[in-house]
Amino acid sequence: MLKGMCVADLREKYQEVFGEVPRSQHKDFLRKRIAWRIQVLAEGDLSERARRRAEELANDADLRIRAPKVIVELSTTSSNGHTTVHTFSPSHDKWLPMPGAVLTRDYQGEIIKVMVLDKGFEYEGRIYRSLTAVAKAVTGAHWNGFYFFGLREKGEKE
Repeated sequence: MLKGMCVADLREKYQEVFGEVPRSQHKDFLRKRIAWRIQVLAEGDLSERARRRAEELANDADLRIRAPKVIVELSTTSSNGHTTVHTFSPSHDKWLPMPGAVLTRDYQGEIIKVMVLDKGFEYEGRIYRSLTAVAKAVTGAHWNGFYFFGLREKGEKE
């Protein structure tokens, strides 16, 4: 129901279930908040004990409003013994998880596991340049690798 709704419809539904106009125009955020609220109304909210525990965890957490633009890597291997700071920007496609992540997919009863590398993908000991090449090796047919591994959905724009 919520998945096929446009932003305007989601904002209207948000106002219906929360009783206030949403500040956000973000589809996924609105969908998640509406789904959560509908579930709360149907099943009930968190217990008081769970709410207190969540507050304790939130108080201990270092919260960020926005993610850093560059990722900072700390290293203690400088010659003078001081900590040095290096920055790097991810060099891979924004749709992919970070190198080292393992993508899995159940295909015809077999679990397919592919490790994301800095440049390429490892499947059954072989290195492939693209997820599409991995999907073709698995199925024998041409597949878009992002769709095959569920990283994108049909019709999703970049």
